[in-house]
Amino acid sequence: MNAAKNRSTFTTPQRKIPAMCQHQPPCPSADSADREAAHLVAHHPEQGWSLLCNGVLLFEDTGELLPDGRVIAPCRPRGSEHIVTAA
Repeated sequence: MNAAKNRSTFTTPQRKIPAMCQHQPPCPSADSADREAAHLVAHHPEQGWSLLCNGVLLFEDTGELLPDGRVIAPCRPRGSEHIVTAA
């Protein structure tokens, strides 16, 4: 008897994650260029991050983590590697 034929394949139904944004008009989506304009859901400055209602995680260094796992690198001004500060 072939064991592979007797195995059942169980699949879990795809869960739809409800949108966090209930604002009217709705906040920009995570794919929008103005995604940072969405409302704050959680703010933890002591840990250096904030969660927006469109699912975007904002970090204090201006980096972002999008809900689909993409990373947006921090925005740093050009030429900042040559800035010297006085002690």
